[in-house]
Amino acid sequence: MPVATFKASSKWVEGLKVDTKVRDFSIRMDEPTNLGGSDTGMNPVEAQLAALGSCLTIVAAAFAKQHNIDLQEFWVELEGDLDPDGFLKGKPGVRNGFHEVRVVPHIKTSSSEEDVQKFMAFIKSRCPVSDNMSNDTMVIASDPMFV
Repeated sequence: MPVATFKASSKWVEGLKVDTKVRDFSIRMDEPTNLGGSDTGMNPVEAQLAALGSCLTIVAAAFAKQHNIDLQEFWVELEGDLDPDGFLKGKPGVRNGFHEVRVVPHIKTSSSEEDVQKFMAFIKSRCPVSDNMSNDTMVIASDPMFV
Protein backbone atom coordinates (compact mmCIF):
# COMPACT_ATOMS: atom_id res chain seq x y z
CA MET A 1 0.00 0.00 0.00
CA PRO A 2 1.43 3.46 -0.84
CA VAL A 3 2.27 5.96 1.90
CA ALA A 4 -0.75 8.10 2.82
CA THR A 5 -0.21 11.81 3.39
CA PHE A 6 -2.54 13.57 5.80
CA LYS A 7 -2.90 17.35 5.73
CA ALA A 8 -4.02 20.05 8.12
CA SER A 9 -3.85 23.84 8.16
CA SER A 10 -4.01 26.08 11.21
CA LYS A 11 -4.75 29.81 11.18
CA TRP A 12 -4.57 32.32 14.00
CA VAL A 13 -7.94 34.00 14.62
CA GLU A 14 -7.34 36.39 17.55
CA GLY A 15 -5.94 36.24 21.07
CA LEU A 16 -4.82 32.62 21.38
CA LYS A 17 -7.64 31.23 19.22
CA VAL A 18 -6.64 29.07 16.27
CA ASP A 19 -8.86 27.42 13.66
CA THR A 20 -7.51 24.18 12.25
CA LYS A 21 -8.96 22.59 9.14
CA VAL A 22 -8.63 18.99 8.03
CA ARG A 23 -10.57 17.89 4.95
CA ASP A 24 -14.11 19.25 5.53
CA PHE A 25 -13.70 19.48 9.31
CA SER A 26 -12.75 22.40 11.51
CA ILE A 27 -11.56 22.55 15.11
CA ARG A 28 -11.29 25.71 17.22
CA MET A 29 -8.40 25.57 19.65
CA ASP A 30 -7.61 28.01 22.40
CA GLU A 31 -5.97 28.05 25.80
CA PRO A 32 -7.77 28.08 29.13
CA THR A 33 -8.02 31.48 30.81
CA ASN A 34 -5.31 30.58 33.37
CA LEU A 35 -2.86 30.21 30.43
CA GLY A 36 -3.88 33.46 28.73
CA GLY A 37 -6.63 32.22 26.42
CA SER A 38 -10.38 32.74 26.34
CA ASP A 39 -11.30 29.05 26.78
CA THR A 40 -13.28 28.72 23.53
CA GLY A 41 -11.82 25.33 22.67
CA MET A 42 -9.44 22.63 23.80
CA ASN A 43 -5.76 23.47 23.72
CA PRO A 44 -3.31 21.56 21.50
CA VAL A 45 -2.03 19.22 24.22
CA GLU A 46 -5.62 18.39 25.22
CA ALA A 47 -6.24 17.67 21.53
CA GLN A 48 -3.20 15.39 21.59
CA LEU A 49 -4.70 13.44 24.50
CA ALA A 50 -8.02 13.30 22.63
CA ALA A 51 -6.24 12.08 19.50
CA LEU A 52 -4.48 9.33 21.45
CA GLY A 53 -7.70 8.21 23.13
CA SER A 54 -9.57 8.26 19.83
CA CYS A 55 -6.82 6.36 18.03
CA LEU A 56 -6.66 3.61 20.67
CA THR A 57 -10.46 3.31 20.56
CA ILE A 58 -10.54 3.16 16.75
CA VAL A 59 -7.89 0.42 16.74
CA ALA A 60 -9.92 -1.55 19.29
CA ALA A 61 -13.10 -1.24 17.22
CA ALA A 62 -11.35 -2.00 13.92
CA PHE A 63 -9.56 -5.15 15.08
CA ALA A 64 -11.74 -6.69 17.81
CA LYS A 65 -13.46 -9.25 15.56
CA GLN A 66 -10.17 -10.21 13.92
CA HIS A 67 -8.83 -11.01 17.42
CA ASN A 68 -11.99 -12.84 18.50
CA ILE A 69 -12.79 -10.16 21.08
CA ASP A 70 -16.44 -9.67 21.91
CA LEU A 71 -16.18 -5.87 22.14
CA GLN A 72 -19.28 -4.56 23.89
CA GLU A 73 -17.84 -1.26 25.16
CA PHE A 74 -14.43 0.39 25.02
CA TRP A 75 -13.21 3.73 26.30
CA VAL A 76 -10.04 5.26 27.64
CA GLU A 77 -9.31 7.92 30.23
CA LEU A 78 -6.13 9.92 29.73
CA GLU A 79 -4.04 12.34 31.76
CA GLY A 80 -0.87 14.14 30.83
CA ASP A 81 1.51 16.12 33.04
CA LEU A 82 3.04 19.26 31.57
CA ASP A 83 4.97 22.05 33.30
CA PRO A 84 3.85 25.34 31.66
CA ASP A 85 7.16 26.96 32.72
CA GLY A 86 8.75 25.07 29.82
CA PHE A 87 6.87 26.75 26.98
CA LEU A 88 5.72 29.93 28.75
CA LYS A 89 9.03 30.91 30.36
CA GLY A 90 11.63 28.77 28.60
CA LYS A 91 12.78 27.51 31.99
CA PRO A 92 16.04 25.56 31.55
CA GLY A 93 15.71 21.82 32.01
CA VAL A 94 11.91 21.86 31.70
CA ARG A 95 10.40 20.11 28.70
CA ASN A 96 7.83 22.02 26.66
CA GLY A 97 5.65 18.94 26.23
CA PHE A 98 4.21 16.21 28.37
CA HIS A 99 6.51 14.65 30.95
CA GLU A 100 4.19 11.68 31.24
CA VAL A 101 0.90 10.49 29.75
CA ARG A 102 -1.23 7.95 31.59
CA VAL A 103 -3.85 5.89 29.79
CA VAL A 104 -6.50 3.87 31.60
CA PRO A 105 -8.37 1.62 29.16
CA HIS A 106 -11.80 0.19 29.95
CA ILE A 107 -13.29 -2.73 28.10
CA LYS A 108 -16.57 -4.53 28.48
CA THR A 109 -16.35 -7.99 26.95
CA SER A 110 -17.13 -11.64 27.52
CA SER A 111 -13.66 -12.55 26.22
CA SER A 112 -11.10 -14.08 28.58
CA GLU A 113 -8.70 -11.92 30.58
CA GLU A 114 -5.76 -13.50 28.75
CA ASP A 115 -7.25 -12.64 25.34
CA VAL A 116 -8.01 -9.10 26.50
CA GLN A 117 -4.41 -8.60 27.71
CA LYS A 118 -3.06 -9.75 24.34
CA PHE A 119 -5.56 -7.52 22.55
CA MET A 120 -4.60 -4.47 24.64
CA ALA A 121 -0.93 -5.00 23.76
CA PHE A 122 -1.93 -5.25 20.10
CA ILE A 123 -3.95 -2.01 20.32
CA LYS A 124 -0.97 -0.09 21.70
CA SER A 125 1.32 -1.58 19.06
CA ARG A 126 -0.95 -0.50 16.18
CA CYS A 127 -2.06 2.99 17.25
CA PRO A 128 -0.27 5.58 15.04
CA VAL A 129 -0.74 8.36 17.60
CA SER A 130 0.78 6.21 20.35
CA ASP A 131 3.67 5.47 17.98
CA ASN A 132 4.18 9.18 17.30
CA MET A 133 4.17 10.00 21.00
CA SER A 134 6.48 7.12 21.96
CA ASN A 135 9.10 7.55 19.24
CA ASP A 136 10.99 10.37 17.61
CA THR A 137 9.09 11.73 14.64
CA MET A 138 10.92 14.08 12.32
CA VAL A 139 9.26 17.49 12.04
CA ILE A 140 10.46 19.51 9.03
CA ALA A 141 9.56 23.21 8.96
CA SER A 142 9.91 25.23 5.77
CA ASP A 143 11.14 28.79 5.76
CA PRO A 144 8.27 31.23 6.39
CA MET A 145 6.30 32.30 3.36
CA PHE A 146 5.36 35.92 3.88
CA VAL A 147 2.07 37.15 2.45
